[in-house]
Amino acid sequence: MKKIIGLTALFITTFAITSSAQSITAKEAAKHLNEKVMVCDQVYGGKFLSSSNITLIDVGGSHPNELLTLFIKGDDRKKFKIAPEEAFKGKKVCITGQIIDYKGKPEIVITDTLQIKLQ
Repeated sequence: MKKIIGLTALFITTFAITSSAQSITAKEAAKHLNEKVMVCDQVYGGKFLSSSNITLIDVGGSHPNELLTLFIKGDDRKKFKIAPEEAFKGKKVCITGQIIDYKGKPEIVITDTLQIKLQ
């Protein structure tokens, strides 16, 4: 019974995350600040900064010309089975979340593995 309840909750969460967001490309991200969207584009690279325990993933272009940055804190990075900067490099993905402005560039903070899906 607990498995059924858990699976139902997971399905509802996944559906809510993916169905309520507008789908755009990384190039359009800067036009959607403070909006919850689904960005579908290619991951060009990323890096884990061990000194600050954060992961930065470049979407839509290579650093410093990325069109969108994914920001993952250390505790959230632990949720991924494979290092996210390696798991998604060179792959097309869809990312769901709220776009924020970080020093003039669009960024999405990733707190859950369900926010990133391979396309």
